[in-house]
Amino acid sequence: MFTEIKFHTSSRQELVNLLNEVKGAISQSGVKNGICLVYCPHTTGGLVVNSYLDPKTPKDIITEIDRLIPTRLDFFHTVDTPSDAAGHVKSSLVGIQQLFIIHEGELVLGHSQGILFAEFDGPRNRELYIKVIEG
Repeated sequence: MFTEIKFHTSSRQELVNLLNEVKGAISQSGVKNGICLVYCPHTTGGLVVNSYLDPKTPKDIITEIDRLIPTRLDFFHTVDTPSDAAGHVKSSLVGIQQLFIIHEGELVLGHSQGILFAEFDGPRNRELYIKVIEG
């Protein structure tokens, strides 16, 4: 089963928890045992699996990624904005896909883990693709 999730980010950089949307796609698929691929088709976004229980954890993650790759004017590719160039590098480091286990109809994650879309050049309209495979 293939599902597309559409959403809007509200900040230049943020983490958006999409755990419930992924769980919904798995439930709708009816797959009891298999895998779930979550894929981000954007060059200035990515996917992070981490805690969502403490609201400051996402802020720490974004702040540290921004500290490592700040928006600056000396990027070689400058067709778009400096924020866009920094977003390309951040997306490359964070990654654009995550693979999950489905066991007995449930997504296998740690108790505080969420599936977080990492926005690096927003706000924007975004989408993620989910492929649930039985097996």
